[in-house]
Amino acid sequence: MSLSASVWIVVALAVIGANLPFLNNRLLAVIPLARPKTLGWRLAELVLCYLLVGAVGLVLEQAAGQIYPQRWEFYATTWALFLTLAFPGFVFKYLRKG
Repeated sequence: MSLSASVWIVVALAVIGANLPFLNNRLLAVIPLARPKTLGWRLAELVLCYLLVGAVGLVLEQAAGQIYPQRWEFYATTWALFLTLAFPGFVFKYLRKG
């Protein structure tokens, strides 16, 4: 797989993973819950999705070659980007009228 394809896979997974907690009432879109999810559950699921997307990115980076060591700035930036990607799902769930 080319490096460009790996990058686009991670970006697509990040967009899906960031909006997934807000677009359904199932835990990780698989496990049905008796009650609707609260904002706390959605945020916890958002963190889990961030970690899963990061793990996929790490596996793809390992397949492409040596893993480059990252510091806290990298994780702060990617978390902020992940939260930005989650904005459409948050607006759809909590801020739209109707």
